[in-house]
Amino acid sequence: MDKKKIIFRQIWRSRFTYLFILPGIIYFLLFYYSPMYGLLMAFKNYNARLGILNSEWVGLTYFQRLFITPLAVKSIFNTLKISVCRLILEFPVPIIIAILLNEMRGKRLNRIYQTAFTLPHFLSWVIVSTILKNFFANSGAVNYLLQSAGIEKINFLSSPNVFFGMIFLTANWKEAGWSAIIYLAAISGINPELYEAAIVDGASRFRRIWHITLPSIKSVITILFILAIGNAMNGGFDQIFNMRNPVVTDISNIIDTYVYDITFLAVPNYGFSTAVGMFKSIINSILLLCANFIALKVIGQGLFGVRRVK
Repeated sequence: MDKKKIIFRQIWRSRFTYLFILPGIIYFLLFYYSPMYGLLMAFKNYNARLGILNSEWVGLTYFQRLFITPLAVKSIFNTLKISVCRLILEFPVPIIIAILLNEMRGKRLNRIYQTAFTLPHFLSWVIVSTILKNFFANSGAVNYLLQSAGIEKINFLSSPNVFFGMIFLTANWKEAGWSAIIYLAAISGINPELYEAAIVDGASRFRRIWHITLPSIKSVITILFILAIGNAMNGGFDQIFNMRNPVVTDISNIIDTYVYDITFLAVPNYGFSTAVGMFKSIINSILLLCANFIALKVIGQGLFGVRRVK
């Protein structure tokens, strides 16, 4: 039988499955793949009257400009700095929260804590930034309490060093509980008999966590860590855009905020903006592939499967 007929027959047998995933396919085609046509602007002197195809080719001019523009170079450095700190200060927190919630004995108290940790995720950064400004401004509630206690005011949102720490503190408060759900789901799939056997052998709670819980969720941690590295150049636009102010621009200006500024707050150069965004996506892809390769070599697990043993 012809291979094409076999393929079409298999598709027809699974037609309801394909029909179920069709909306997802259409979504990605419309909002992820069709806009890639606009990447041509990164190599052209875009003119709205001529359109993308008829605009003049400029080659790699915008990419060269990216590395000689001081603000662009600074935004790249800030993005890398913030992303590395996020991996160190934010990535382990959901794992710790999931383990602590799993080790709690009272189910009712566990649910209360899980709800409390998860709830901030549903607040937008617009709301969170407004709350932060009300609480941590120079005339806010926190500084009022510090002043009442005889302590000098702290410029939480206008001191560059303090603001840099606030980025990770507020991100953990908002998202760590939500991210912990994935690890809780992985922990719930661990065979309880492993813990029972460890208790019989006299293993302490810490030993059970170290030798049973963490190795059992290693694959989940690996996949999420690889994805986090592949997302490193994003930097967290929503958070920083809503929290930043002119005083801390020097340390908070990342690639995404830089693109926003040169596109909407200045005379727009869509070709250069596209080139900056394309550069960010390329670096993210390279980091993703490198992280996956290293994970396969070091621990034998990666994003696309397990390393084959010869």
